This record gives sequence, structure tokens and C-alpha cells, in this order.
Amino acid sequence: MAAFNHFFALMLQLSVPIVLGALCGTIAERGGVILLGVEGLMLAGAFAGVAGSYFTGSAFAGVLFSIAAGVLLGWIYALFCLKWKANQSVAGVGVNLFASGITAVLLKAIWHTEGMSESVAAVSSLTVPGLCDIPVLGALFKDQSPYLYAMFVIVAAVWVLFYKTKYGLRYRAIGDHPHAVQTAGVPVNRYRYTAMMAAGAIAGLAGSYLSLSQNNLFVTDMTAGRGFMGLAANIFGGWQPAGSLGAGMVFALAQAARFYLTDFAIPSQIVQMLPYAVTLFILLIVGKRVKGPEALGKLAD
Repeated sequence: MAAFNHFFALMLQLSVPIVLGALCGTIAERGGVILLGVEGLMLAGAFAGVAGSYFTGSAFAGVLFSIAAGVLLGWIYALFCLKWKANQSVAGVGVNLFASGITAVLLKAIWHTEGMSESVAAVSSLTVPGLCDIPVLGALFKDQSPYLYAMFVIVAAVWVLFYKTKYGLRYRAIGDHPHAVQTAGVPVNRYRYTAMMAAGAIAGLAGSYLSLSQNNLFVTDMTAGRGFMGLAANIFGGWQPAGSLGAGMVFALAQAARFYLTDFAIPSQIVQMLPYAVTLFILLIVGKRVKGPEALGKLAD
């Protein structure tokens, strides 16, 4: 039982950036905007979080810096795609390359080193007395990051917004029939700008989890494909908040499993490859069966 509880707790910890990354894709793409730049948005958030914590001495300030960086990049991404009508897939790749380059340059400029930053103030884990002693589910409340609870709150909030408000109804309609919604007098691009900035904020938060909760420093390209896993989880989850949560947990399970496979006579390269292989396998099986927003990648006039 102790081994299972440890595995469950590890899976929960690894799920946070993947689920939040998936939610970014859900928010952006339900409104018809292709978001391949989740990896770059997360990386920028990870760096901004460490930089903010370094300059202010406060981990909370670092989290705010990461969210602000995500919002800014999300707005810039929307500007390129919606105002200047850039190819959305190319713009997403551009964001990933830009984030990888600019964070490496700023790392050198601030800390005069390559590869990793200095250690900074980090976000502490929490243990809830009483609840942590519950069998199995107690892992949710023992030595877990506040980001885990924030993740569940964000998923629930997006679900309520999407399915229980008129704004969510309009936004989902924009993802399927933007021209018809625009004809009804709804400001389509205003909704999309807001959604992209919200997606950027969540991606920035996901990045800060890696640098301020799992670690207390920034490492070059530390997102390590988690943004792409998030996009895959979004597709696997059918572009729905609850689906993104469930799919993110599946990918986190694959990541957690690799820590236990090291006890077997399996080459380390194969063990390290497992989460990415699972991602590709699921996309091959599920990708052709799920149906995304009908106007994905299409702009209103």
C-alpha cells in the first residue's frame, strides 16, 4: 500500500504541468485558434518565475511574474494570428523557438552562466492534517504543491465558464461557426484575444510550477516536451476541460511509471522515452477518432 501511495502521489505531482498545458490548448482551440506554442509559453513562464523570485526574494512574486509573462506572450501570439493573420501553426513554432532562445540569452545576461540559474525562493509544499491520513486519497493532501489544488480549481472554473455561462456558449460557438456568431453581433476577436491571454496565463503558471515548485531554479529548456504532451492530452480529452484533466493524468501515469522501471533490466534510454512513446501511440489511436472545433484555424472577417 505504501508503494502505491507513493506512486499515486508522484503521478499527481507530474500531472500538474501536463493538465495545465492541456487546458491551454482547450481554451485556445475551442475558440478556433491553433495553439502549438504551449511549450514556449510554459518555458517563458518558468524563466519569468525564477527571475521574479530572484529579484524580489519572494516566490509569490515569481508566480505573478510567470503569469504576466504568459499573458504578454499570449497577447502577442493573438496579435500575430488575429490582426496580422499569420499562419497559426508557424506562429506557434515561432513562439517555441523564441522562448527557447530568449530564455537562454537572459539566463546568461542575469546570472552570467549557462545551463541553469542560481537557486531562488521556491513555493513550499503543503500537508493537510487529518485528510493526509485517508487511505489512498490521502496522497492528495500530503506533501503536495499548492499548484495541484490550483489545477483542480482552474479546471472546474473553465468547465463552469464553458458550459454554464452565456459567454462560454458564445465562445464554443465561435470555435465552430465564427462567421455566424459575428453576424449575430458578438465581437469574435475580442473573445479570442481574451482566451489567448487566459491560456497564456495558465501556461505561465504551469511553467512556474516546474521552476518554483518542483525545483528552485531555471534550467535551459526545462519544460522538456511537457507542452506538447499537454497538446496531445487536449486532443485525447476531446477539447474539453474534464477530458484534459483525465488525459493529463494518463500521461502523468506514464511519466511516473518510468521511475519504477529503472529497477528492471531495461535500457535507460527506453525508460526515458516511455512518456513520449505513449504520447505518440495515443495520438495515432485517438487522433483520427476525435472531432475538434469545426473552425479550428479559421478566422472571422
